[in-house]
Amino acid sequence: MSGSNSAPGAGTSGGELIELISVSVRRERERAGLSMAELARRAGIAKSTLSQLESGVGNPSVETLWALGVALDVPFSRLVDPPRPVVRVVRAGEGPVTHSERADYAATLLASCPPNARRDIYRIEAEPGETRASDPHMPGTVEHVLLGAGRALAGPTGAPVELGPGDYVSYPGDAPHVFRALAPGTLAVIVMEHV
Repeated sequence: MSGSNSAPGAGTSGGELIELISVSVRRERERAGLSMAELARRAGIAKSTLSQLESGVGNPSVETLWALGVALDVPFSRLVDPPRPVVRVVRAGEGPVTHSERADYAATLLASCPPNARRDIYRIEAEPGETRASDPHMPGTVEHVLLGAGRALAGPTGAPVELGPGDYVSYPGDAPHVFRALAPGTLAVIVMEHV
């Protein structure tokens, strides 16, 4: 877990987001029939980190939450998305935000997959600097990136593609991949498709 690198979005207070994550992780762990020790082992995190998370203490990084999602075989969004009304508007600056502990990269969940669908939509805000390197997600995951502003490198770790405003790329999300902002104020939308 990362103490200060994760911050909630304006639409969800820090305490609300942490409580939501705490309840979601515990619910999904129990649904999977896993002990805390087994889930921590599968996710590659310390058991104490998982214990703190399930107790509602600390601020998990996006890397920690994605590792837990993969270990639980659930989309990342199932761990951070609050219940919502039928019509949902997410204004700029709102929504549950998780930050990378490795790069100036913030992912805001815009829409999680409804029952019987397997996709999540994120707004990405990134600044030049460290590359956001992602470990493989669940098998069969495909990422779709549409760049809205700035410039970025996105795609498989060994062959990322340079994107400008309006450019689109898709690539396997179940293999190592990267996102690196090349210009200030880089904005993108990522759709994660889970097969």
